[in-house]
Amino acid sequence: MKLLVKNIGTIVGIQPPGRLRVCGPEMGQLETLDDAWLLADEGHITAFGPMTECPPGEDARIVDAEGGMLFPSFCDSHTHIVYAGSREQEFLDKINGLSYEEIARRGGGILNSADRLHETSEEELYHQAMERVREITRMGTGAIEIKSGYGLSTQDELKMLRVIGRIRQTIPLTVRATFLGAHTVARDYIGRQAEYVDLVCNEMLPAVAREGLADFVDVFCDEGFFTVEETAQIIKAGHEYGLRAKIHANELAVSGGVEVGVAHGALSVDHLERIGAAQIETLHGTTTMPTLLPGAAFFLGMIYPPARAMIDAGLGIALASDYNPGSSPSGNMRTVVSMASICMKMTPAEALNAATLNSAYAMGISAEHGSITQGKAANFFLTAPMPSVTYFIYAYQTPLIRRIFVGGEELPI
Repeated sequence: MKLLVKNIGTIVGIQPPGRLRVCGPEMGQLETLDDAWLLADEGHITAFGPMTECPPGEDARIVDAEGGMLFPSFCDSHTHIVYAGSREQEFLDKINGLSYEEIARRGGGILNSADRLHETSEEELYHQAMERVREITRMGTGAIEIKSGYGLSTQDELKMLRVIGRIRQTIPLTVRATFLGAHTVARDYIGRQAEYVDLVCNEMLPAVAREGLADFVDVFCDEGFFTVEETAQIIKAGHEYGLRAKIHANELAVSGGVEVGVAHGALSVDHLERIGAAQIETLHGTTTMPTLLPGAAFFLGMIYPPARAMIDAGLGIALASDYNPGSSPSGNMRTVVSMASICMKMTPAEALNAATLNSAYAMGISAEHGSITQGKAANFFLTAPMPSVTYFIYAYQTPLIRRIFVGGEELPI
């Protein structure tokens, strides 16, 4: 059935057909249309325009926006929402002065989540993850990437990826799955890292490929985790199975993750708290999208990535939540956008473009998602009436989102 949304105060995030990302000065351009209508059919946007030209909508379901704004749904290109339990004890450890690295050395961090996941059934893991999916949907996310990486054994990584596949079949959101067997070295392989890398390449990846469970391959290329050489080995193995890379890089140190990601055509390099001028230059002119995760920097008390310098150098930037139990236990993309403005000095226009079109690009889906464009998926949300687009980011905890639409269908909030 057709959907006609009328009396829209402002349509936000309009992009021309064919634009897959924005970079540099383009990030600061946010096209809008006041006093508007939008028509969707068969899950896609078919037309929009000023209310003076609004069609009658006789064969459509009519929704009155009542002067509220219409935004494209957020696209969250970096999450770890399939996990078991929680890690609030580590939250207390951080308050008491332990660093992320110290907690990991004591058996916490990723290994803690791996132990919990191993003991949790696939069915229970699915139900826990679905609670988080419903949570982020209510907050305006319409497309999401979900990583494995808390399995760290072939069977448990497959278990995670099967859960992601089941989520993909259950919900109307667009879901992309990433195999992250190289999140850290499994407990049984500590001291034998080269053997674990061989396991990832020669056993895990073939098993994942046989079941068609992943769209991407990821590696935590950073100090204390995987080296540049090991990262390249895993990326190359993933490429053999048609999996493009998305790299965790430069969170803890200048790790070489940006360089190895660009060299091997990674779709994105993520985190980048420790990025410098040399890495910015490496990214310039490439197809690799730098993805910033301010929620992790906030929660861990780390420095924020130099977003301003990156944009001023001509780069595009994506934003994502990094929703996970240890370093960013929130999937609220609206808060991420506000953090980008408050903590990284991105303008509201830059931050919104980064959390929609560019984050869709970082999942390889920006031809279908991330903006209000004729022919794209009818994924959007309606807000209460507001004085400006900036108000949406400024009043970051005010409950402004009123209605959610995915594929042209309204979802409960």
